Amino acid sequence: MQIEYGGQVFQGFHFGLSVVEVLGVVFAALVLVVTFGSLLAAGLPLLSALLALGVSMGGILGLAAFTTLSTTTPMLALMIGLAVGIDYALFILSRHRTQLAQGMDAEESAATAVATAGGSVVFAGVTVMIALAGLLIVGIPFLGLMGVTAAFAVLLAMLAAITLLPAILGLLKGRLAPKPGSRAALRAHAHDDEAEAPVATPEGDAHATVPAPRRRKTLGERWVGIVLKAPVVFILAVVALLGVAAVPAAQLALALPDGGSLPTEETARRAYDLVDEAFGPGRNGPLVVTVDITQTTDVLDDLDAIAGELADVPGVASVGTPIPNPTVDTAIIQVVPTTGPSDPETTALVQHIRELGPTIEREYGTPIAVTGATAVAIDVSAQLDAALLPFGLVVVGLSIVLLMMVFRSIVVPIKAALGYLLSVLASFGVVVAVFQWGWGADALGAVPGPILSFMPILLMAILFGLAMDYEVFLVSGMREAHVHGASPRQAISRGFAGAARVVTAAALIMFFVFAAFVPEGMSMIKVIALGLAVGVAFDAFLVRMTLGPAVMALFGRHAWYLPKWLDRILPNVDVEGEGLRAHLDDLAWASSRVADGDAITLDGLVGGVGELRIGPYDGHVQAGSIALVGGDAARRRMLAATVAGRLPAIEGRAQLAGRPLPTETSAVARRVSFAEFGGAAREAELPLGELLEERLRLTGRWYRTFTARRRARVWVARVHDVLAASGSATPVGWNTSLAGLPPVERAIATLGIALSERTPVVVLDSVDPLPGGDGGAAFLTAVDRIVPAGTTLVIGAADADRVIPPVLSRPVEHYRPAVLSEGVSR
Repeated sequence: MQIEYGGQVFQGFHFGLSVVEVLGVVFAALVLVVTFGSLLAAGLPLLSALLALGVSMGGILGLAAFTTLSTTTPMLALMIGLAVGIDYALFILSRHRTQLAQGMDAEESAATAVATAGGSVVFAGVTVMIALAGLLIVGIPFLGLMGVTAAFAVLLAMLAAITLLPAILGLLKGRLAPKPGSRAALRAHAHDDEAEAPVATPEGDAHATVPAPRRRKTLGERWVGIVLKAPVVFILAVVALLGVAAVPAAQLALALPDGGSLPTEETARRAYDLVDEAFGPGRNGPLVVTVDITQTTDVLDDLDAIAGELADVPGVASVGTPIPNPTVDTAIIQVVPTTGPSDPETTALVQHIRELGPTIEREYGTPIAVTGATAVAIDVSAQLDAALLPFGLVVVGLSIVLLMMVFRSIVVPIKAALGYLLSVLASFGVVVAVFQWGWGADALGAVPGPILSFMPILLMAILFGLAMDYEVFLVSGMREAHVHGASPRQAISRGFAGAARVVTAAALIMFFVFAAFVPEGMSMIKVIALGLAVGVAFDAFLVRMTLGPAVMALFGRHAWYLPKWLDRILPNVDVEGEGLRAHLDDLAWASSRVADGDAITLDGLVGGVGELRIGPYDGHVQAGSIALVGGDAARRRMLAATVAGRLPAIEGRAQLAGRPLPTETSAVARRVSFAEFGGAAREAELPLGELLEERLRLTGRWYRTFTARRRARVWVARVHDVLAASGSATPVGWNTSLAGLPPVERAIATLGIALSERTPVVVLDSVDPLPGGDGGAAFLTAVDRIVPAGTTLVIGAADADRVIPPVLSRPVEHYRPAVLSEGVSR
């Protein structure tokens, strides 16, 4: 006797890695060694990816203790997590080594690499995670869990690349710098094409120069040069090639796997074949028809009649005897089709029986439903098939919006989205040719049959994130060169040359890792791995590195066009850290101004709200001084709000206590406190102590809110002492209201409220003149006493630019917004 075991229980509750899959990591390591020319550098992406993968796999397997996971779930997360983990670390490490070769300090280089390439990594990782988590909207629990766990693996790979890897880079210091004269070092200076050096001529002119020998072009530069010579030819060639590869996708047939899709080495497959040969293919996938018999009084006769009608349906091989349950409210009838579980005719049979439901219910008063493993698999496949087009539209639409925000262009996102569709359809075509038509199936150990029903959605989700990753790395360099004035073709060539080697290495790593899961992987993983491997190859080498530059060259300057109204409403996503260089320059400038003694420096600063603009302003305020600002109240307040980070700086720059605008607006805002005196301030009726306590609670650290009342009492006492020292006879206490104080005392008390925040700069403003009948002399004297020595005070009033201050212990400077832009600052 030959005994085999069949059914879902025996369809492979196991997973694991074989030697062939480990070879994928070995190939990835070889690519890294060739890319970096260093074993140490090549090992870092592998270390980062494997550590992240270990944590993610531990979490996923731990989750299996609390919920049921498909056996495909951990293998899918392992495959994706390993591939993206190596790639993400590769991008950051490559940028770091390039900067080291240019002479940048190791710690600064690590930080800059994370801020630039790391931004692209976060963008790509979040994009992949959104696409994978989007599988939840399909409404199939096991597929949703598959997407969430894979997204978790991507998250940990991304976090390892932007946290663990920079920490290791910091420990290694400059040991990762390419050796002088190596290929990596020469690539770091890829655009120094025309270096000139003084050479003695025969006439004796020692200062004459001749061009140094031209640098040998890289393979990437030579390739993009060929593409740019005939962009139309390459566009037509790529579209034709991918179009031909996509032709088999028109016959894509989806189904969940059954015993017939397993290799012959599995006992479940041999059992499936035995049943097929002895009893017919339908016996491997019987249907169960449930009958509600609560509304009939002739149960057995009605059930026999229903069974007879089911037996007459085309495609039914046999119908079993109806079986009521013990409570006689439900019965089941087994229906054996003439075709196998994944055959399209079985799907048609299920639909036919369901269409009979209303007729049977009217005739016998017994509603029916079709269930069983085969019917459930058919329903799942139909639901996934129906979700494929909406999911694709969402992914394509998301890619267009995201890339439009990143590159401020219409052509680039549309080109990227259409190229992505070409890659997806071509990979579908290859999968259909291999796993459905059987081309080369024996060599890959595949069993021809319908395609795994959730493969298309998974492939679209994963390939979407990877395609956007390659697009960002290639096109961001082109946009940077374009912004700096390069011609369209120069921008394409420079951007491509700067990223081609890294993108090539990343795509090869992805390809090898995915392809390694095809020969010996699980049957469900094989089809996903092959689709991803060919999809990455098509997208990286044909779409991004051939079709992309050709389309950009064809459109020229129009490739970077974006309507102004669209530019205004789209948020600006700086994934490549374009603003980092400007910020570092501004930070160095701010530090130099602080070293010169400035607390506030304006350099062509323009502020505004809506259509109203003020500036440009140039000027400075010495640290620890008192600045008196007069002139128009509206312009004065807008200038103060802009310098203090409350209003946006539209053009130019400024620094406040060493923090530059506009790149550190939030940090600047924390260094300035505002207060108003004079007029009818709405807080005037409140007690001074309550105003101080409220301000300290709102502006202080969370852990200091518990001491706000005690610190408020200290400041109330300090205001009282200053007023007493200035000769004021007005007592000031906790319950004193500002409205009840004379003008000078009210202004000094308001200053005490602002000083309680302990910021390096304090701004007081009033629509009225300086208080007091002495032109503000007594007020300024009290201000000189109460303001700490290192604090800079800016006082705005209607007549501040005309006040002659008394002799004070600190410098007093006069400003006026109307003349700051003319260079008059004191």
